[in-house]
Amino acid sequence: MNQGQPKKVAIYARVSTEEQAEHGYSIDAQLETLRKYCELYGGEIVDEYVDRGVSGKSIKGRYEIQRLLKDAEESKFNEVIVWKFNRMARKSIDLLHIVDLLEKNNISFRSFTENFETSTPMGRFALQMMGAVGELERNTIVDNVKMGHKQRAKMGHHNGKVPLGYKVIAGIGSSRESKSVVVIAEEEAVIVRHIFEQYASGHGLKTIANELNHRGHRTQTGKPFSTTAIRDLLDNPMFVGKIRYNRYENWAERRRKGKNKEPILVEGHHPPIISQELWDKVQLLREKKASLPKKRFEGEYLLTGLIRCPECGAAMTASRTVNRSKDGEKVTRMYYSCGRFRSQGSAVCHANSVRKVEAEQAVTERIRQAVVNPEILQRVVHSINERRSGRIKPLRDELAAVQTRITSLEDKKRKYLELYEIDNIDRNMFSERLSVLNKELDSELTRRSKLELELRDDQADPVSYEFVRSLMTTFDALLRRSPFQQRKTLLHLIVKKITLDDKKRVRNVDLAFDKETQKHFLSVTPSADNTAEGVFPIKGKTPNLKSSLLISL
Repeated sequence: MNQGQPKKVAIYARVSTEEQAEHGYSIDAQLETLRKYCELYGGEIVDEYVDRGVSGKSIKGRYEIQRLLKDAEESKFNEVIVWKFNRMARKSIDLLHIVDLLEKNNISFRSFTENFETSTPMGRFALQMMGAVGELERNTIVDNVKMGHKQRAKMGHHNGKVPLGYKVIAGIGSSRESKSVVVIAEEEAVIVRHIFEQYASGHGLKTIANELNHRGHRTQTGKPFSTTAIRDLLDNPMFVGKIRYNRYENWAERRRKGKNKEPILVEGHHPPIISQELWDKVQLLREKKASLPKKRFEGEYLLTGLIRCPECGAAMTASRTVNRSKDGEKVTRMYYSCGRFRSQGSAVCHANSVRKVEAEQAVTERIRQAVVNPEILQRVVHSINERRSGRIKPLRDELAAVQTRITSLEDKKRKYLELYEIDNIDRNMFSERLSVLNKELDSELTRRSKLELELRDDQADPVSYEFVRSLMTTFDALLRRSPFQQRKTLLHLIVKKITLDDKKRVRNVDLAFDKETQKHFLSVTPSADNTAEGVFPIKGKTPNLKSSLLISL
């Protein structure tokens, strides 16, 4: 820092629960170090942003880093300082993205431990290199953990949570393999055997799920059985005494797209629940049914997953019926039906079907009317501002309650420290109690950060009629001009949900606009007259969103 020109500094600190436990990283230690550094070099601390007990994998759930970035856009400071660069982000690409956002607002980024700042070319180079090294270190640790899991699986030991029908009990011995033992939970194993026997008898996934739900059975998480839950049980070789591992690679990022063609499959040390003969019979049926042609619905469904069931609130999915007219001609009728009914049966909900064409026309007409009818749009704008102002008092009340709990927890923490200083409390008891208080305090501080962020958005200037009209006009124009796939993409990006009344008519269409959708989908195309395939055709300017905007039609 230049001592002649004191900088306005923002301090950022973060620690995850695992880091606190394993490495002893401390928020207080980070803050104290950075405060002394700013004092030594004449930096004026504008604010401190602290994310407690959260991972640095992404910005989601880190409300203080979100607040910092909002303040950066308002130029409240001109430097951000952290104890180590990985406090800001774990992945180098995320770190560089955050630093890029700061630099666009003429804000430099400084790391105390690594001793660099991004205001110089060498500082930016050092950041890129250290970010890459940090990510390499993290990936190496992840690979080592995976290697240990693979070796354990190859030895026939289960990793992670056991499925329905099994439980883990304490074992005898000091090694990791002997510390816990997988045994059969007979009350659950009865359900597993029944599922396999029913499927082997020719019953389908939905029939089995529906029967179990009618009998009051639930999954391990306490939810009704679905076709997916039944399928996963039928495909799990653990029930026949085997261990399967690494079925999917990089699940956190790739999900089912990362399916491994050669997973580990070995004999396990746990007892089987079903016989090999029953397993083989079920797998033969699974293979036969997998080779059957999939049901393909004719027609284009715009609102799949957006319409909510009027009975249970679940997303409604595409369905159809095929009948014959009096003259023998085949008649296909298309509907949206409750997704829970289709996967979990009548024990959970009913079809509550609505005609596809009528539902889609009602939604697009509702959006269109908000554009062409000024009175409707004025009511919408009034409702938006009323809802935003109505949220402020409850948020303030909750914030006050959270602050009261924070003060109380800090007082308790201080009292325990005083007792410890005068040797009036057992050391182990002090350590345990302090750990509990710190966890509760971290939770309340995180909640306070979230509430302050929400209040900040709601206390912004009222939304104007012209702003909403411009936004809705652009959205309506896109829906009318774009081909089906683009219309469906746009609806799923912006429509939050569509609710129905008790007569299965459209009650509300809830829209959610944010900066990302505005930037990528509601902005001017490079050439509006010569639109490339896949580009949303828009002409003219669109409103500039500063925060999320919810509209209910």
